[in-house]
Amino acid sequence: MSKKIGFLNFGHWTPSPSSQVRSGADSLLQSIELAVAAEELGADGAYFRVHHFARQLASPFPLLAAIGARTNRIEIGTGVIDMRYENPLYMAEDAGAADLIAGGRLQLGISRGSPEQVIDGWRYFGYEPADESDANGAATARRHAEVFLKVIEGEGFAPPNPQPMFPNPPGLLRVEPYSEGLRQRIWWGASSNATAQWAASLGMNLMSSTLKDDENGKPFHVQQAEQIELFRKAWVEAGWDHEPRISVSRSIMPIVSDLDRAYFGGRADSQDQVGYIDASTRAIFGRSYAAEPDVLVEQLADDEAIATADTLLLTVPNQLGVDYNAHLIETVLRDVAPGLGWR
Repeated sequence: MSKKIGFLNFGHWTPSPSSQVRSGADSLLQSIELAVAAEELGADGAYFRVHHFARQLASPFPLLAAIGARTNRIEIGTGVIDMRYENPLYMAEDAGAADLIAGGRLQLGISRGSPEQVIDGWRYFGYEPADESDANGAATARRHAEVFLKVIEGEGFAPPNPQPMFPNPPGLLRVEPYSEGLRQRIWWGASSNATAQWAASLGMNLMSSTLKDDENGKPFHVQQAEQIELFRKAWVEAGWDHEPRISVSRSIMPIVSDLDRAYFGGRADSQDQVGYIDASTRAIFGRSYAAEPDVLVEQLADDEAIATADTLLLTVPNQLGVDYNAHLIETVLRDVAPGLGWR
């Protein structure tokens, strides 16, 4: 099954002398350069994680717009925006503007987000849960997501001022700028089977990462494949008239040089891991893949979730710099993807 192959960048930076990314400026500018390089190599997507209160990428839309202005073909997305922190209408303006700059290439992954650097960080952004049962903000995130989805449909909802500063078109007004087609390019990052089904009911694409709720003790890629199957079934039941997209993320490190071996040679025996991401949520973390390309082809052929997804996002070690990460992406595209029928 041919696949779109992109990268997912968390945008870590640290002032350590061993890091190639030592500041926020380094992280942002190198993210742009990596997207440009990935497009030149033939990759299909440049995706970026969003974390608040951390030395990582945060506000995504200036970055997405900058990449949109520097590239021509590559999809530009997020994996994921934490909706607990977002004003849905202001986000609709930002997303519409960035998508128009990029010529309709945004693929926005949104979700509740992951465990945070600070306690209830979204409260500092001015958002309070609707009731005490929403202690982790999950319901707030879903509510913000539903408003955002409605707004970007482009229908008017706001009564116009009878004495406006500028002439208005007839009828109710919508958030501007409106970008046609963006509504079908929204993805939900689902950690559980239930949220994957909920995303399908709302017509969002599915984004499944290297972590999900451990719901039955099976290997990670098997649980993820089951989640995808449930999503597809819910999509059909919802009656949507277009096909959804589904992405999975993986750490894949082809070893073709001494430098690759120095960095990743010790990860050949990586296995799934199980842990708790909060007091009550048991999660399973998918293994990393690090080996020579022919070995990777054999290992990845058994990954049921990759087999059924249409998009694969390669998580990159961004602190190793643009050149090295471009090398990793190129090696996957050249030496691994063809052997698996992805290209």
